[in-house]
Amino acid sequence: METTLKDRTVLVIGRSSGIARAITLAARAEGARVVVAGRDRTKLEQAYDDEGIRAEEIDVTVDESIAALADRLGSVDHLVTTASSRARGRLDELDRDALRRSFDTKVIGPVMLAKHFAPHLAEGGSFTLFSGVAAFKPAVGFLGVAITNGAADFLTRSLSLELAPIRVNAISPGVIDTGIWDALGEDGKAAYFEHFRTHNPARRIGTVDDIAQAVVFAMTNPFLTGVTLRVDGGEPLT
Repeated sequence: METTLKDRTVLVIGRSSGIARAITLAARAEGARVVVAGRDRTKLEQAYDDEGIRAEEIDVTVDESIAALADRLGSVDHLVTTASSRARGRLDELDRDALRRSFDTKVIGPVMLAKHFAPHLAEGGSFTLFSGVAAFKPAVGFLGVAITNGAADFLTRSLSLELAPIRVNAISPGVIDTGIWDALGEDGKAAYFEHFRTHNPARRIGTVDDIAQAVVFAMTNPFLTGVTLRVDGGEPLT
């Protein structure tokens, strides 16, 4: 069984920054050819200066877009989707459209990716999707995020049976410094991070490289399937 990404083709679906970028760079460092795909192909093209990284367009909420990319790419060894749409807020703040987008992007999207890419995934290949710490440690204000991530966790196990012997795993990040917390302002972000840093057992905030390393492990370990790797600093234990 293959235990390396050298000369393999890895499809990474997501933005041009944050976790998706870290996964792309980690896969390239391991010798993979990487296809990055998202709604904004131009932005993805501008994000990398590497002829081993190719940009494509996909909208995981549109079946025709998924099928078209699968046809364009042909054979793929490993597929990773980081696409998400978070429905944050307390119960009285949530609306149906936000919840639909969340499920459509992070749950139904991966189901359709599996459906259309299954015939294109090479022997020994894998499919990695994303859950999240809110699935394992619910908190007020994160109801929509928790139920979406919980569904992604369960989907991982179901797909591992449906797609066997293609391996299916998920990554569940904790609080990661991806830049999304910048919206809290400098002081707000510092206070938020300090709270989690001092309360989780790892005593630190996660980095995008922590997550990328877990994804590389999921892609290259030939006996790992149906598992959600919880890279969260032990936060659910607190």
